Amino acid sequence: MEKKKLSADEKHKRRIALREEKKLALKQLKEKEEKLQYKKDEKYMGQALKLAGKAAALGEVPIGCLIVYDDKVIARGYNRRITDQSTLSHAEIIAIKKASKKLGDWRLEHCTMYVTLEPCQMCAGAIVQARIPRCVIGCMNPKAGCAGSIINILDMKEFNHRVKITRGILEKECSYLLKDFFGRLRKVNKEAKTSTES
Repeated sequence: MEKKKLSADEKHKRRIALREEKKLALKQLKEKEEKLQYKKDEKYMGQALKLAGKAAALGEVPIGCLIVYDDKVIARGYNRRITDQSTLSHAEIIAIKKASKKLGDWRLEHCTMYVTLEPCQMCAGAIVQARIPRCVIGCMNPKAGCAGSIINILDMKEFNHRVKITRGILEKECSYLLKDFFGRLRKVNKEAKTSTES
């Protein structure tokens, strides 16, 4: 049986069809990978929220953070500024210290950080200095955030390291925890003020 010879036009159409099939397959694969990554991000952000709850239980601003390496949590931190009486006791700084100790290196080049609130300037700088390649943020901080709200220290072309940012993972839950905490704090402060005035 003889093979039918394809004309140049038919060959061209076949190449275009194969190219389109390949594009579609790659797009579907990318979408599947993104869905899997989103599920992982939600899982780890949920753990960071639990850490934020620990901070709230201490009367601290509820911010939680964890660092993942090779799909394993290697470090956890939550806000402890009042407890430790230290400006440096932010969730991110605590987690970075623990991760560096665990890996035996100040470079956290293959890690992902999950934090419930957009980092401040100190923490954003530490993330860049630690060479963390990816930071997943729960909710933004329009008054003091330095990962896009006021300035984006994590993605400045002038630095030798830039961080890939994913925003809005469990955003409502992260935001609610903070709003609830500050609502209660305002109520307590108002009651205290009223009782001292009496």
